[in-house]
Amino acid sequence: ILARAILITTSKKIADQTQSEIKKQLENLPRKAIAQKSIETQGKIIITASTQEMFDIMNEIAPEHLEVQLENPMNYLHQIKNAGSIFLGSYASEPLGDYFAGPNHVLPTSGTAKFFSPLGVEDFTKRSAFISYTKEALAKEKDAIVLLA
Repeated sequence: ILARAILITTSKKIADQTQSEIKKQLENLPRKAIAQKSIETQGKIIITASTQEMFDIMNEIAPEHLEVQLENPMNYLHQIKNAGSIFLGSYASEPLGDYFAGPNHVLPTSGTAKFFSPLGVEDFTKRSAFISYTKEALAKEKDAIVLLA
């Protein structure tokens, strides 16, 4: 079971309330055994000393989906470096983004958001690299070029 659910919070109270709610909701799930195994093997609640530490850990995890449930979540967007899809605020949930509002559902998984981006229009465009040098610039750099080549 590969599904991961991780809560990172600065609040022990929120961590405890979440743990209690998970136990309560697991009891009523039709696929309780699968969900419970996933929570046991891939679920985590991490309590940090600061909001900065929360984002440091999150950027290391590089989640496929990230929900930022903080007051004024847009203020923290600049701290997010590694995430596939980012959902900001109480009304922007993962199901909303995946199935209705976009941006899309083709996302980097298993921490690959550290070096891959979600599928986007740029993935369907062709680029070329080009250089142009003057005779003088080439003459100036010839020794470095020979050394590297």
